[in-house]
Parts: sequence; C-alpha cells; structure tokens
Amino acid sequence: MEFDLHFTMDYHDKSHGGDRIYKDMVDQAILADKLGYKSVSVTEHHLLEIGVMPAPLTAAVKIAAHTKNLEIITGVVVLPLHDMRIYAGEVIVADIFCEGRLILGVGRGAYKFEMERLDVPMDEARERFDESLNILQALLSEEEVSWDGKYYKFAPLTVMPRPVTPGGPPMLMAVLNPEAIYHCSKRGFNILTTPLAGDKIHFKAQVDAFNRGKQELEEQGDKLQLIVSRSGHIATSEAQKQKKLEQAHHHFSRFDNIFTGPVIVDAGTVRSLPRTQTIEELEQNLLICPPQEMVDRLGQFLDLGIDRISLNMNFGPSQEETMETIQCIVEEVMPHFSISQKSATSAEA
Repeated sequence: MEFDLHFTMDYHDKSHGGDRIYKDMVDQAILADKLGYKSVSVTEHHLLEIGVMPAPLTAAVKIAAHTKNLEIITGVVVLPLHDMRIYAGEVIVADIFCEGRLILGVGRGAYKFEMERLDVPMDEARERFDESLNILQALLSEEEVSWDGKYYKFAPLTVMPRPVTPGGPPMLMAVLNPEAIYHCSKRGFNILTTPLAGDKIHFKAQVDAFNRGKQELEEQGDKLQLIVSRSGHIATSEAQKQKKLEQAHHHFSRFDNIFTGPVIVDAGTVRSLPRTQTIEELEQNLLICPPQEMVDRLGQFLDLGIDRISLNMNFGPSQEETMETIQCIVEEVMPHFSISQKSATSAEA
C-alpha cells in the first residue's frame, strides 16, 4: 500500500497569511519527496478558508519544480467551474511543466456555497460535470473537436499545444456512491473515495464496487488504483492525542457546516458549529494515534485491497508537528506496508 500526503490547507487564522500557508505546503511536499511518499494531492476550493486552494494546477507546477519523484494529484479540480476549451490547454501546460508526474483528479464540486456563488446551481452540477468531462477528454485526445450539447455549443477547434501524452495525463475520479464508483472504474478511471463517517458496511461496498469495475476491464484495468482519504496524525502521548483530536473536532465542526449545512460563512470564514458527533466517536474515524496503532488500523485498509492511503494532516496541528508526523510515518509505519518503499528515514537522506 502506497502513501499520499493530501493538502487540505486551512486558513481560518487569517493572520497566518496565504504566503505562509503555501510555503508550508511546499515544504511538506519537499520532505515527502525526500522520504519516499508516492504522491501529494491538492484540492480546489474557492471563496472559503477551509481547504483554500483556488489554483490547484498552479500549485502542482510549483510542487513539481521543487521535487523529483512525487506524483502530483489534483484531488480534485471542480470541472463545472471551468470552461473546458480553456481548461484543456491549462491541463496540457501543467502536465508539461510537471514532466509527466501530474494525475488529473476531477469532481463535480462538494460545497453548495462556492458553486452557487460562482453561478453553478448545485442541482445542475452533475449534468455539467458529465458534459464537461466528455468535452475535456475529447479535447485532450482528438485534434479537432466541435460540440452541440446542453451547456456547450462550439464550432470545430483545436486545443494548443497538443498533449505530450496522447489523451493527456492519467485521470482520477472523486466518488462516494458505490454504484458511481463501479461505473467510473469500469470506464478506466482511478478512484479517490472516503468512508466519511466511518461506516464499515458502506466502505466495503465502495471497495467492492471498484473491484467489480476493475475486473470487468480485465487487463486494461490492471493499473487502476483505489485511493482512500483519511485524516491522521501521529500522537505519542495521551495529552498530544487529545489536543489533536480537539483540533480535528474543531475542523469538522466547520466542515459539517459547509458540507451538509446550514452553510454560515462570515467574510470567507466558515463558522464553527456544535456537532452531534462527540470527540470520542470522531476518534474512531480518524488516524490520530501512536505509530503502532496506526500500523494496526491501516492493516484493515490493506486487507481490503486499498492501493494508496491519502493522509490529510493539515486540520489544525502546527507545521512543526506535521513535519514530524510526515517523517515518523516513513520511519515507523510505511515499512510495514511495502518492501519497495524508499529506505530514506531523514530529510537529509
């Protein structure tokens, strides 16, 4: 099982500054690259301080310039917010600058607040996404494309420059619903998913759906990967664990507000609201624990056949704590999951 470092960079303390947030991100990527993580991933969000990243392709190029081996995943870009005739060219250029390490993760959008303030009604997001994806794939694989659809109508055009790799970079789909996972994997997409509240039955259904779609592709599906996202951090004492759980609980009190409602936002800052889930219940869903406990809990993911775990560490702990966790995972967790992991155990290696 491989490891991804997911950058959900929060900006709830505006005094921290966007420049410091993104410097922290790049420094984490540099360390992850030196230590042997397989990939890093950046998401797309607008108008909000939670997971703030309005330019994921720009971030990918920046990270590529400072690293040598990491795959860089857009996990994910929100296709309905972009004009595919322009965006296809931006993807091609980013793929060139990333020197073949870009994986284009795409989705329809998760937050009603940002979608509707950018003039994409949430009830149209699925249709817009489906049409946008079809157009993007056509523009990246065919030399000349015209379109007559519901949301796009355009005369023949050719996106320039042409992709270095025919069809553009590998693509990944962010999906939660098991049936949707099946159909996406059957179409040849890598999958990024999460069990969210930790429902084991639902999680197994997600995994089974991916495997069904992959198996139906036979040899063409051999390289498809299922990536699962979880928040996690190393805690070496009970006091440290409690502190990080409280930070995670605060993070999710804001996430719940923007993801499921009531969507109360104050000048870009998502308000923290009371949660029905207790810190003790939250603990069961997250990987905030000592290294050996993380090994044991991740073993369940390995047993299910998960290809890569995507760890979100930026839910509240300091940069110093996060850098320590990035290294500790390489030294004490990764060796249990792959003999092919790089043996480096320090930033200087």
